[in-house]
Amino acid sequence: MSGRDKRAGAKGARPGRGPKRPPKRRAGSPGKGPKRGSRPDSRDGGKRSNAGKGSGTGKGSGAGKGSGGQRPKGLDGTQVEGRQAVRELLLAGRRRAREVYLGSEVERADVVQDIVGLAGELRVPVKTVSRSKLDQMSRTDAPQGVVAMAEQIPGEELAHLCDAGSDRPFLLALDGVTDPGNLGALLRIAECAGVSGVVIPRHRAARVTPTVTKAAAGAVEYLPMALVGGLPSAIEEMKAAGVWVVGLDAGGDTSIHDLEVGADGVCLVLGAEGSGLSRLVRERCDLIASIPLHGRLASLNVASAGAIATYEVARRRG
Repeated sequence: MSGRDKRAGAKGARPGRGPKRPPKRRAGSPGKGPKRGSRPDSRDGGKRSNAGKGSGTGKGSGAGKGSGGQRPKGLDGTQVEGRQAVRELLLAGRRRAREVYLGSEVERADVVQDIVGLAGELRVPVKTVSRSKLDQMSRTDAPQGVVAMAEQIPGEELAHLCDAGSDRPFLLALDGVTDPGNLGALLRIAECAGVSGVVIPRHRAARVTPTVTKAAAGAVEYLPMALVGGLPSAIEEMKAAGVWVVGLDAGGDTSIHDLEVGADGVCLVLGAEGSGLSRLVRERCDLIASIPLHGRLASLNVASAGAIATYEVARRRG
């Protein structure tokens, strides 16, 4: 496995507003249309869409307090499926793995051998079961012959995410992302881009289900995450802690490519599939940025938009 690069942000000036809005269409939160304030992909008259239908919450998803002094509960994620996800669970050592199940017909490829070896070192029981038994246990379409049971992912205090010590925090907040595949992809992108913490609202949002852990390919084992009661109040808390909050929206006046990231910490806020940023979240952001679109389509998927914006912020911080 390749090592993870250390990221260090250079000090800069306090970010300001970018240049005048270019004539090209812009995409921010996925599904937003080109007109300012419009609701892209809302062919039903702009009603809030439920793109995350079927995401639901995983069983036993400990929705805890994300701030306020009380230690937050876990974020679920107790069932981990997929080879990469299970290997990172064992490698990270952030939470205890209880047992690993291998399908009797699974090929003993390098990743599977790594899982068996790591489980042996950690004294985690490895049980071989039939393919039908593994399919019964699985809650995803393709567990790749490997399922693990583990303790819940520990939650973090929001205040702790805002206090990065000598480093400037780089946070990602998700406003109503309900599709577990998108959530998993965003967590994987965030971890690779050097995000130091993720803020997830307790309501109207996907929980860390087996689909999420599989799509995240192990990112949940390394990313500190805070579960908060409401994102608008969490944004106020972040701003009070000196974190600059940037929302991504199609109607933003500043191109994400012209964003001036200063010496303070920054939080990038992504909106829900179909409807984008909610009104209260949008009003509380320090600045609204957008992604220019040069083709015929009027929007980007939330994970695609998140990848562009997250890496642009990471590039400008460094």
